[in-house]
Amino acid sequence: MAEKKITSYPKEKINILFLENISDVAVKFFNAAGYATVKKINGALSEEELIAAVKNVHLLGIRSKTQITKKVLDAAEKLQAIGCFCIGTNQVDLKEATNKGVAVFNAPYSNTRSVAELVIGASIMLIRRIVDKNRAAHEGIWNKDASGSYELRGKTLGIIGYGNIGSQLSVLAEGLGMKVIFYDVETKLPLGNAEDRKTLKELVSHADIVTLHVPELASTKNLINKGNLKYFKKGGILINYARGEVVDLDALAKSLKEGHLGGAAIDVFPWEPEKNGDKFTTPLQGLSNVLLTPHIGGSTQEAQQNIGEDVSNKLFNYLEKGATYGSHTVPALSLPPQEGTHRILHIHNNVPGVLSEINTQLSKHKINILGQYLKTNEAIGYVVLDVDKGLSKNAVELLRKVKATIKVRVLY
Repeated sequence: MAEKKITSYPKEKINILFLENISDVAVKFFNAAGYATVKKINGALSEEELIAAVKNVHLLGIRSKTQITKKVLDAAEKLQAIGCFCIGTNQVDLKEATNKGVAVFNAPYSNTRSVAELVIGASIMLIRRIVDKNRAAHEGIWNKDASGSYELRGKTLGIIGYGNIGSQLSVLAEGLGMKVIFYDVETKLPLGNAEDRKTLKELVSHADIVTLHVPELASTKNLINKGNLKYFKKGGILINYARGEVVDLDALAKSLKEGHLGGAAIDVFPWEPEKNGDKFTTPLQGLSNVLLTPHIGGSTQEAQQNIGEDVSNKLFNYLEKGATYGSHTVPALSLPPQEGTHRILHIHNNVPGVLSEINTQLSKHKINILGQYLKTNEAIGYVVLDVDKGLSKNAVELLRKVKATIKVRVLY
């Protein structure tokens, strides 16, 4: 539930747009907080449609399909924050959002359990060859056979990317009696009895099941390719519930057809349809013991509710308090409201002298500063000012004219 109103700006003038069928939890959250102008659209919008839609939007909520480009940000003159109601933020031009002082939030932890559970489920389905047996049964063929069907217990799970999902999966897998090894480009503390491996080749050559949990970066594109697929154990299984670009699907299909790999589960693809019902193709279709799902790794009711609550809270706290904890663009500050003050937010390019000029301008107008907080990143600086009740509209206009200013906003 949203907190008690502390702002002085007219909430009915704040426009909020949610795309891609974001959970109704988010809509109800802002309605309960007094924001009446909340619009929800079920699908994603094209760049051209977005440019038209965001002109007067203050808060924008998206999931993974909506692409927030420089052109979209240029058109969004009133935009204060973007909420990515998902794990990643790669669909947003973060550099441009930073330059424009638009806070970008996401939910990096809210659906980790959903993904981890589905990896375990897929592992069982594949190692038991349930995919093939299910297909045969649907075709009227009785195929009761233990050949090529194994237990997870005693097998080795190789986790590539030992972050929020990978580490939680590690614990679940050990609970099933699996041995866990992992590979990460950063040093990570193992949980339970998990062991790290120094190279990708070392991991894939010792794992019965390899599962990917890495971000989409230039360094992870085609991370699994024809060059390293040959190092997988014969009959091994590959699971990708991370990002569509990290596996070369043509090379994977070839390995499966040749019988080197024994199965695969793929939930994310280099190209995905815009909406439900659209035609979808992949070189993995029709292959034996391959489980294909339409990017639903984190799509559970529990995960969507958690994501809706998490991102809504972050957007709300920024809009009403200026708190930027969890932002990928504006430096992180989290501050309680102060009684008997005005709060001003000032975002500026990170150059010397800005804070001094802000203080000079307020001093000229005999405005007493009761609290001041500054944090910077390599591109921008973020100042939260709590000043006494002597604030004038003229002083706010002067702050807008401070050199290198990107945005100025009065909360209350």
